[in-house]
Amino acid sequence: MPDLAEILPGHYRIALPTPLSDSMHGRLVAFELNTVRLRDSEGAGGTGYTFTCGRNGSAIHALLHNDFPDLVIGQDGDRIELLWRRLWWGLHYGGRGGPTVLALSAFDMALWDLKAKRINQPLWKLLGGNNSRVSCYSGGIDLDLPLERLLQQSDNVLQKGFRAIKMKVGRERLAEDVERVRAMREHLGDDFPLMVDANMKWTVDQAIRAARAFHQFDPVWLEEPIIPDDFTGHSRLVREGGLPIAAGENLRTLWDFKHLIEIGGVTFPEPDVTNCGGITPFMKIAHLAEAFNLPVTTHGAHDVTVHLLAAVPNASYLEAHGFGLDSYIAEPLHIEEGYAIACDRPGHGIEFDWDGLESLRA
Repeated sequence: MPDLAEILPGHYRIALPTPLSDSMHGRLVAFELNTVRLRDSEGAGGTGYTFTCGRNGSAIHALLHNDFPDLVIGQDGDRIELLWRRLWWGLHYGGRGGPTVLALSAFDMALWDLKAKRINQPLWKLLGGNNSRVSCYSGGIDLDLPLERLLQQSDNVLQKGFRAIKMKVGRERLAEDVERVRAMREHLGDDFPLMVDANMKWTVDQAIRAARAFHQFDPVWLEEPIIPDDFTGHSRLVREGGLPIAAGENLRTLWDFKHLIEIGGVTFPEPDVTNCGGITPFMKIAHLAEAFNLPVTTHGAHDVTVHLLAAVPNASYLEAHGFGLDSYIAEPLHIEEGYAIACDRPGHGIEFDWDGLESLRA
């Protein structure tokens, strides 16, 4: 079998067309894109990526450039589990999270893309092939939008084919959140799937109070109401808040998800393939959720995660993320009547505009 012959990392800073904000990260004016391009000894290639909210990209790039090659060049690219463990333990002392796991996520994604391309299969079929049509929602980063613009944004995404929407909450006064959720519910109708996301804003007691206040508006879920590290707080929130809870975009390992699920701290496990270690652990997390009869959802990287949800029977909603790469890829995610469609191109099907990205190199 051909061995890995080249690993080429890239690091780019991409300005957002409109600055965005949420309750914890503040005002976001740009995001960082870290890419990995792999080549094997026969010339086949694969691509992976991760992203940040504007910082740490240089650390991810340094890991991919300085530390990964010694551990992977000359190795069989089809032995993905072996390579994943080789990197996990080779970088373990300074890793187990942070930039190391984001770098591993991008590399692992590139391995799976390479493997699928070598056998001329779309990624979603290689990983299980359940259903290429995946329910999706539009994930706005809109906490500070005036109410009129928030409602207008909702109308705009409906015109793009979405049939579910997530809005931000976590303002300084809960009453303001309640009125904004009320307005969205009245605008969208009683049966429209509406999610709310607090971006880790609250204490457990504050989150329980908010969940009870939002209950009348029947949201699909309340997302990330408290910090990800408080597992017992999540468990209490599920028991006492009265709403389904989505969480996990800031968890970094399969074992984090095992703990949160086992103690009953989540209703919709929500791994992010760009920061949980890649496709290899993402699929294990999805099947772990299935074993507990839980639906799995996603965060970020929708052009890739559509394949992952299309592969499993317990998929719920795909998030179409605000950090979309539509301007820098050949064929953006296709949405029709509330469904995202996993493409049938070999691999994950993403082809970056490398020339366009070159001017944005960090």
